[in-house]
Amino acid sequence: MYGFDHGGWMSGGGGVMMLWWLLPIALLIALVVYFVSPSAGRNPSDKTALDILKERYARGEIGKEEFDEKKRDVSN
Repeated sequence: MYGFDHGGWMSGGGGVMMLWWLLPIALLIALVVYFVSPSAGRNPSDKTALDILKERYARGEIGKEEFDEKKRDVSN
């Protein structure tokens, strides 16, 4: 009968063989995405004082004068 035969790729050993190849491919894709992402290897807690200062300035929490003053303090 046509349409009911999967050619053996889904029966018994075929499914295992398919997983054997899909697992390493999925792992490879996950590794590439991890290393290519902009925050690869950076923990959010790894921010420097200058990073936090820039974020506060960008959010409008501090003004230009305070930003420049604190930037000088952080740089020294």
